[in-house]
Amino acid sequence: MKNNKIVFRRILLKVSGEALMGEKEFGIDSNILNKFANEIAGVQKLGIEIGIVIGGGNIYRGVENSSDGVDKVTGDHMGMLATIINGLALQSALEHQGVFTRLMSPINMEEMAEPFIRRRAIRHLEKGRVVIFGAGTGNPYFTTDSAAALRAMEINADVIIKATRVDGVYDSDPEKNKKAIKFDEISYQNVLDKDLKIMDLTAITLCKENLMPIIVFNFNIAGNLKSLVQGKKVGTLVHSKKGK
Repeated sequence: MKNNKIVFRRILLKVSGEALMGEKEFGIDSNILNKFANEIAGVQKLGIEIGIVIGGGNIYRGVENSSDGVDKVTGDHMGMLATIINGLALQSALEHQGVFTRLMSPINMEEMAEPFIRRRAIRHLEKGRVVIFGAGTGNPYFTTDSAAALRAMEINADVIIKATRVDGVYDSDPEKNKKAIKFDEISYQNVLDKDLKIMDLTAITLCKENLMPIIVFNFNIAGNLKSLVQGKKVGTLVHSKKGK
């Protein structure tokens, strides 16, 4: 049943691969996976249309310089495959919650994922299915942050919601600096000027040029996502207005 209190009709949720590790050094923590699936299912039941872009850094960090002799393009392709692994895991966890899903990929692998077709993705969302966008943009040299910004534009999302393990955007790393100052809201330009690295340069620039708001929040706190989509003060809003 739809809830009249919701403030977003359609969201793009960006989840890093590292978030799925929990306390592990690599791979997927099933407890964290199920916790995330439960949070997403709770929001989907409010009638919100949800697209998800998931990273692959818990399996292979193709976006970083490789020290194992793998060239950059090959490494990025390996990273894309890692996002499909995570996408399949999240799809399974969501379906155990009774949520209908679709995993889509810009790279042909039809036995595992539907080909990404914009109109088809939007139709899935309209039918109440959670759509997981795997394999990034399908091109090397682009991160899953850039993929999240691109997919958000393509599906006409109201907002990008960036899931992290901290409470929002700070002027420095709050896990290293206890005196770090949190921003309740901040402009795209200030994010760039302060080099805050909440998303990569390409992603922030794309959002800035298309006025796509970003909310950065702590996904590890139960109920945060639901509170956020109901308009409560959660995390940090990145938008076009002047921030601190």
